[in-house]
Amino acid sequence: MNWPAKIRTWVDEVAAHTGARRFHWCSGSEQESAELAEAMLADKTLIALDADAFPASYLHRSHPSDVARTEHLTFICGESARETGPTNNWMSVEQAQAQIWPLFAGAMRDRTLYIVPYLMGPADSPYSRVGIQITDSPYVVANLRLMTRMGDIALRHLTDPDAVVLGVHSLGDLSPERRFVVHFPATRTIWSIGSGYGGNALLSKKCHALRIASVQARDEGWLAEHMLIVGLTSPAGETHYIAAAFPSACGKTNLAMLVPTLPGWRVETVGDDIAWLHVGTDGRLWAINPEAGMFGVAPGTSIKTNPNAIGSLTHDVIFTNVALGADRTPWWEGYRELAADEVLTDWQGRAWRPGSAEPAAHPNARFTVALRQCPSAGASHEAPRGVPISAIVFGGRRARLTPLVYEALSWQHGVYVGATMVSETTAAATGAVGVPRHDPMAMLPFCGYNMGEYFGHWLNIGRRLTRPPKIFHVNWFRKGSDGRFLWPGYGDNIRVLDWIVGRLHGRAKARMSPLGFVPTAEAVDMRGLGLSAAGIEELFAVDAGSWVEEAARGWTFLAGFGAALPAALHKEHDQLVQRLTAATQQAREKPIYTTGHRG
Repeated sequence: MNWPAKIRTWVDEVAAHTGARRFHWCSGSEQESAELAEAMLADKTLIALDADAFPASYLHRSHPSDVARTEHLTFICGESARETGPTNNWMSVEQAQAQIWPLFAGAMRDRTLYIVPYLMGPADSPYSRVGIQITDSPYVVANLRLMTRMGDIALRHLTDPDAVVLGVHSLGDLSPERRFVVHFPATRTIWSIGSGYGGNALLSKKCHALRIASVQARDEGWLAEHMLIVGLTSPAGETHYIAAAFPSACGKTNLAMLVPTLPGWRVETVGDDIAWLHVGTDGRLWAINPEAGMFGVAPGTSIKTNPNAIGSLTHDVIFTNVALGADRTPWWEGYRELAADEVLTDWQGRAWRPGSAEPAAHPNARFTVALRQCPSAGASHEAPRGVPISAIVFGGRRARLTPLVYEALSWQHGVYVGATMVSETTAAATGAVGVPRHDPMAMLPFCGYNMGEYFGHWLNIGRRLTRPPKIFHVNWFRKGSDGRFLWPGYGDNIRVLDWIVGRLHGRAKARMSPLGFVPTAEAVDMRGLGLSAAGIEELFAVDAGSWVEEAARGWTFLAGFGAALPAALHKEHDQLVQRLTAATQQAREKPIYTTGHRG
């Protein structure tokens, strides 16, 4: 294939600065993939798994300091701190050029410089975009081949070199002190150095598909979101597509690959992590999954929790930071039972036995695999137009306070619900685990500009929709007073989705709460779950008094956006406070706010 002169000039400039002497222009071919794997096996970047149990599959071990996204070292280089917003780390373009670019000097000496063209989105889709990543990591190349439509197919879609997202990545010396991920939205470029972890090094993923794409989406009138896309076909044959935004490691992959426990339902996996949404000519919101693969969290994934994910991992998989059995098969916590005397090699290459104080697999251990291998993947993943979205679901991890599910009162109210979403942190990012933090639309680490303006963009999209999706919020993780989860989750989440689909048709019953429409006691199919009436009541309970405090914290967060915050969200907040105040007064007579209103 012929590479545009502009791209060749850029590659030459990067090579001169990084000291690279060897070049590899990636084609995405099977032969290229085999040769890369052979070279990585030789230098122990990869470890071969048992060829019979896991054909063409490998284990990779990260440096112990390089196992998650480094949000505190991720920067947006916008024109000003105000443009970037209070939730992003801002760095001026001049500072990045003076501080970050010198770190690349000589960083690729004695390494091969790989030039990787990739296509984000289905072939022939008007919504797809091309990116090119330069990297000195063959592990990154191998992952990009699974995660994107990589190689010659991308070059065939490269019609405008000025519209391509350009990324430069180097492992550097893997020093945390010299580890940075910086984005330049104005020029659609990305620099990443000092990390080989997927979220920092696979520039197609969070960097391109969300941080840069969110700015493109703002400028061009669409949405780039941290959302799964799943198709649901009811026993009656009705099909609806739902987009859902959860923070990383909060169950997105499990929901995207749901195996329903209710008979007659069918699920189609369109995407497990990212959605690009456009307003269609029919007034509906249409979504494509820009990715071709899955970069999923391994710990907790099992035949019980996510059989479709396990069914995806039978061949051509890259496992990162899982443990290794004596039979050269992967293992992680929750995968399968171990014999009492079984000895594993942990994610750092050390001998490990059941009962050891440290986990065998890192809590953020990953698998990379092509989406087409998922048993529930469908043809819609390759549809150039995408799929029409009937509902948007926001969700987080909250042990207390938030009910199992509720429906927003309107698109505007739904934007407020998404903007004030709170979730407890997980191992997907560095830092403490289990700490509640505001994570609007699950985009806190991924929005490439001021989130106050981002909320306004959501409101503007809603004004263009004549058939907008309904918006909901779910919480699979609420716990009772005994510390146990109240909801079984996993395949039984279809019961909540059944209610959501029923709401789309106006047939599922709900009661009005201060938060929005909550299912009535009989509206969600609870048959066979063994839940007590008290447990069901607690699942849907809205404690207005506690929510007054939560709303105040939410407003403190929103107020931090200052003049960039849309007035419409201020209005929604005031109306929520009014509903909570009325409910608190009523709660003096009734401990839980319930009315006879039917939504």
